[in-house]
Amino acid sequence: MCGIAGIFNFSATENAPSEQQLTSMLSAIRYRGPDESGIYLGNRIGLGNVRLSIIGLSSGQQPIHIRDKRYWIVYNGELFNYIEIRRDLEKLGIQFTTQTDTEVVVQAYAQWGPACLQQFVGQFAIAIWDKEKEELFIARDRVGIRPVFYTRSGNQFIFCSEIKGIFQIPKVRRVVNQKALSQIFTFWTTISPDTPFEDIFEVSPGHYMLINENGIRTGQYWSLKYPEANGYSVKSIDESVEELRELFRDSVRKRLRADVEVAAYLSGGIDSSVTTAFIHEVEPGVLNTFSIGFKDKAFDETAFQLEASKYFNTNHMAFTCSSGEIGKYFYDTIRHAEFPILRTAPTPMYMLSKKVREQNIKVVITGEGADEMLSGYNIFKEAKIRRFWARNPQSDIRPLLLKKLYPYLPMMKEAKTSVLKMFFGYKLGETDNPYYSHLLRWHNTSRIQNYFADPVIAGLNGYEPIDEVGKSLAENFSKWGDLAKSQYLESTIFMSGYLLSSQGDRMAMANSVEGRYPFLDHRVIEYAATLPESYKLNCLNEKFILKKMMKGKIPESILKRHKQAYRAPIHTSFIGPEAPEYVMELLKESTIRSFGYFDPGKVDKLVEKISQNTQVTEMENMALAGIISTQLIHHFFIQDNIFVSPADRPANLIILRD
Repeated sequence: MCGIAGIFNFSATENAPSEQQLTSMLSAIRYRGPDESGIYLGNRIGLGNVRLSIIGLSSGQQPIHIRDKRYWIVYNGELFNYIEIRRDLEKLGIQFTTQTDTEVVVQAYAQWGPACLQQFVGQFAIAIWDKEKEELFIARDRVGIRPVFYTRSGNQFIFCSEIKGIFQIPKVRRVVNQKALSQIFTFWTTISPDTPFEDIFEVSPGHYMLINENGIRTGQYWSLKYPEANGYSVKSIDESVEELRELFRDSVRKRLRADVEVAAYLSGGIDSSVTTAFIHEVEPGVLNTFSIGFKDKAFDETAFQLEASKYFNTNHMAFTCSSGEIGKYFYDTIRHAEFPILRTAPTPMYMLSKKVREQNIKVVITGEGADEMLSGYNIFKEAKIRRFWARNPQSDIRPLLLKKLYPYLPMMKEAKTSVLKMFFGYKLGETDNPYYSHLLRWHNTSRIQNYFADPVIAGLNGYEPIDEVGKSLAENFSKWGDLAKSQYLESTIFMSGYLLSSQGDRMAMANSVEGRYPFLDHRVIEYAATLPESYKLNCLNEKFILKKMMKGKIPESILKRHKQAYRAPIHTSFIGPEAPEYVMELLKESTIRSFGYFDPGKVDKLVEKISQNTQVTEMENMALAGIISTQLIHHFFIQDNIFVSPADRPANLIILRD
């Protein structure tokens, strides 16, 4: 895994990208690739890479060039079927000089152009320079596991794995996008290709770009699709279980390809237990597993983690974090996430990857993606109950079903029907709305915007973030079933923009650790999409087919345990005796007023209420995290001088020139 950066001049008369510019960009993301680094400088192009060596350890330093230096590549990711594609290319007479997947990627592009992406099984951000055409090709994997951001500044196109790398170029503006803030305070993330900053964009998942002197052309090579209501597979559940088992086994097998040790996370839930079970099946032997728990028992799943470790006989390392530690490391979390966030959940993942790296492990397999692809989240069940309730909206019994979804939330245990109706009844009857499953969540989250300062609200001028969703919906979305629509929204917005980014890539790579996700192999995704809805959400039994597939292969207690969302303490991490000093500084009236995003009076009332130890609601917790993280974004990227020093120079740097 690596980090990439580059600058392309649209005009041949522009000063060529310099070694200093590329070095600064790479220095800002050097933790993504602490092993090696390299820069290629041409007449109107500069490409850079920092490398975390995992495949082809001795021969994979980038940039790599082929065909008499016509094609140059910098690459962040893993091509898991590189062995098979290499064999196909060798049959065409192509000779290789390294053992890396990077060379396979560039050779495939030289042979087939952008169509090569259809053959790739992997997670990647790719940049290839065609010197003959004077054209830059950039591509991102199907679901957005690996990031790449870009901006156009004057006559230059600038890209990098992280936004802080782009900001190393002094002429690039650093301004928080208020509409993007509104999106984040509605969806937990922005709608691709937007980011929190004006004029900074991401390459959207499943897309590629061709950049030359004529401008930028964007293409989409993949999107998540579901059958129309009568188009689902007609195979029996038993047949489907076996097909899913074979696909998933191959996905795990390919993700075990590495020239370094591969470990796994054990969260205590079904998904990580499934990946661990298959790792043992594919490669029997000692497996290192890692988990993190919480001193606050309301959030802790240590007992299940240890049970899974014992069942699989893994070499397990368990860590525990306190609210105080979460508050402390939240500072680093936001510096790496480069996004405001409404939860502290990414911080324990940052702390866990830090522990993993201390054990000299670079690669971990995790269970992300199962909930989205096989309907594991409570939001899917919640929508189903609300639709059932909407058929008889006066019922006092039907809303009680919602209490079954959140037994781990204290406020839900004693909730009366009147409270449930008030909280869950938002737009109950709008069952024809294509976003029905998510309307309630988005509405509740958007209430946090009440903390915005008056100038921000005035600047938004009635802006409605939900209008952005319809601009990028898949073809035939309106013809899909209710569950398919829900899964699509959850996968393309929450999973890609938050789970795989703020909580995934950015927390792991901050400590030079690569995450691999067998459930997010596109072949598994596409197969899961064809399964009847009842195979995934059977009444209110989530991930039905996965549980059936794993019967007798993971601990029964984990197989049958109630779905519990991964959460971490929020208000106790920021307010109280363990509160870090930076929080109080950021929440001071003078600082709030100076930064300009939030109303100082409203923020002060929120902090006062939490300080008095009264019951803190989920919305207030989210508001607190959102306010602090937005203040940190301003602190890191707007207020401070974020430019790196010469002492931050990336490791083992080589410079290649035309």
